[in-house]
Amino acid sequence: MAKESRYWKDWLDKAEKDLQRVEKRLENGDTEDAAFHLQQAVEKYLKGYLLSKGWKFKPIHDLERLLDDAAHFDSDFERFREICQEITSYYTEERYPFFVSEPSKEEVAEALEMAKELVKRIFGKMRREPEE
Repeated sequence: MAKESRYWKDWLDKAEKDLQRVEKRLENGDTEDAAFHLQQAVEKYLKGYLLSKGWKFKPIHDLERLLDDAAHFDSDFERFREICQEITSYYTEERYPFFVSEPSKEEVAEALEMAKELVKRIFGKMRREPEE
């Protein structure tokens, strides 16, 4: 069985690909897959950030739990709590057959814009601090 990389840059590279998938899926009207890839992108960006800080890898998908760990290094991440809660719901709703309607294109597009703000925060914080 393959093991996940512990190198932060690998996670950021994969996250970028997922973010590109979100935009393509939205253009094609596939909001269900766009929402799933948005969760994947944010999860990977947060894990990349955390690994760059020496975080001990955890195989979790809950963005709020990852945000808790990120806030340990920078309390400003707290402002992204609500969007992380929303995006985390996309992961389970899109992977399993629940009786909920898929998110609208507008909802996913709005969540994408907030996620991009989180990504800017991650990169901004990484640029200001020396790599560990």
